[in-house]
Amino acid sequence: EAEVRRMLADPRAQALTTNFASQWLHLRNLDAVRPDARLFPDFDDNLRQGFKRETELLFQNILTEDRSALELLTADFTFVNERLARHYGIPNIAGPGFRRIAVADENRQGLLGHGSILTLTSVADRTSPVQRGKWILEVLLGNPPPPPPPDVEALEETDFSIHGRLLSVRERMEEHRANPACQSCHDVIDPLGLALENFDVTGAWRLKDSGVPVDATGEMYDGTILDGPAGLKRALLNQSDAFVLAFTESLLTYGLGRRVEHTDMPMVRALIKDAEMKDNRFSAFILGVVRSPAFRMNRFEKVGVHADAVDQ
Repeated sequence: EAEVRRMLADPRAQALTTNFASQWLHLRNLDAVRPDARLFPDFDDNLRQGFKRETELLFQNILTEDRSALELLTADFTFVNERLARHYGIPNIAGPGFRRIAVADENRQGLLGHGSILTLTSVADRTSPVQRGKWILEVLLGNPPPPPPPDVEALEETDFSIHGRLLSVRERMEEHRANPACQSCHDVIDPLGLALENFDVTGAWRLKDSGVPVDATGEMYDGTILDGPAGLKRALLNQSDAFVLAFTESLLTYGLGRRVEHTDMPMVRALIKDAEMKDNRFSAFILGVVRSPAFRMNRFEKVGVHADAVDQ
């Protein structure tokens, strides 16, 4: 334990942020997203890198201050520079350096209010409630939905307008999910993503989509009523057990360098129980991984080199 805490205090422990957090949260996919320059002329690579750095700094701060992993969902603070603050509509921030600020708006608190997550789960010219819902299910709840049937048309192939009026994303999705082959999965995915519809492709707050007032309400698969990002956050906190399990499995996968198998689940449950007794602090999860038999007995072999030679 002393050795782990010493290593966590070392500046090189930031690799846990740049590697694990980037892998777990899919931040690496952000570089591939190209919002339509005609629709979002304010977006550029500086903003993209600012998005990524904001999320990295939040993760790093929770790790360094040994806060609860659940604060990734609820953090009432974030890190911005002038470029990012201007995009979010935050006044009185000057200069390229990032600084910690309080976030009073509950809709913007935690990862769900970060431009990084909202942009990487969008497409070039519109938001994607399906991608956002899928990201929540897969990353935050550890329950990825099945792939769509091969013979179902994509949302892009549905009508864009009706009676000469451009449809909002919600309206287009309602047309799309009328197909019975789509409905069962969309009933689970869509309400999660639609709860974030007040955020546009680049994570900026909006009140209308295609001239139609944004409707960010819905019903989660367990019957929970959702009302915007703040309501979604509260619903996820009510399923904190699923979030903690997904986080633990991802951290263990990273630590072991392999997928978590069903035979690992007793160890996972013990790790979660111990972390819960310590208020789900970050160090409890990391120490739990390091103490686990799977980690202590793991042997990383280089290709073509015997393990004993690596040990030496």
